[in-house]
Amino acid sequence: MSARIIDGKALAAEIRAEVAERARALAGRGVIPGLAAVLVGDDEPSKIYVGAKEKACAEVGITSTRHEMPQEATLAELLELVRGLNEDPGVHGILVQLPLPPQIEVLPVHEAISVDKDVDGLTPASVGRLVRGEATFLPATPFGIVEMLDRIGVSPEGKEVVIVGRGALVGMPLSIMLAQKSPRGNATVTLCHTRTVDLGAHTRRADILVVAAGRPGTVTGDMVKPGAVVVDVAVNRTEDGLVGDVDFSSAAEVAGWITPVPGGVGPLTVAMLLVNTVTAAEASAP
Repeated sequence: MSARIIDGKALAAEIRAEVAERARALAGRGVIPGLAAVLVGDDEPSKIYVGAKEKACAEVGITSTRHEMPQEATLAELLELVRGLNEDPGVHGILVQLPLPPQIEVLPVHEAISVDKDVDGLTPASVGRLVRGEATFLPATPFGIVEMLDRIGVSPEGKEVVIVGRGALVGMPLSIMLAQKSPRGNATVTLCHTRTVDLGAHTRRADILVVAAGRPGTVTGDMVKPGAVVVDVAVNRTEDGLVGDVDFSSAAEVAGWITPVPGGVGPLTVAMLLVNTVTAAEASAP
């Protein structure tokens, strides 16, 4: 069996076109969606990632502003900036790019972001709403995975889903989303991690296998159920270039669908951030 490749770039382009149409409708009502990105320090990957978001915003009619703070910035200074953005009517979405310098705790920063502008879906209030099934904004990467499955015609309902990786950004929220009683949920979800005994025994049961462990070669072809959907979330830099957590060549011989790295989940993460931003702007529009 040779897996069908899930083209994340093409799916993301479809979503961006839909967002652009919604942004044009808002502009006709006098509202221009606005996203504010906050960068603290000199982390180069963070700058590249924010740059990609700014480019995507420009393509769909969202105003993007970047607020840079020095590496030595204090928590108090960052909180002051966030609170100012909360009060700015031209800003509909706020994201504070991680990682932050070691002297700044993440939790107080997330607590300071208005839940109505939390387009990353990471504040404690947003996480609480997610657990209750009442989320306004879903975290971008899990949101992108759920959207991907829907657009390729794969319903999680009644299926065995195995997620490898229990991180707060992907694994944990995705497990909640797919297990919930909802049109895009109703799956039986197993969440695996570094303490899981006999990982392959779990992954071979999966109709949908999501791998977000951050370690190349975590899943090989012999760990995949024939015909399964394999979603590789991670991007790892190696001597051979960018690779995911899944051994692509062996897994593709067994799976029914598989995401490439790069070009799979990554483009959808940015696209869903745009969806959340325009949704926030629509909620604030007169």
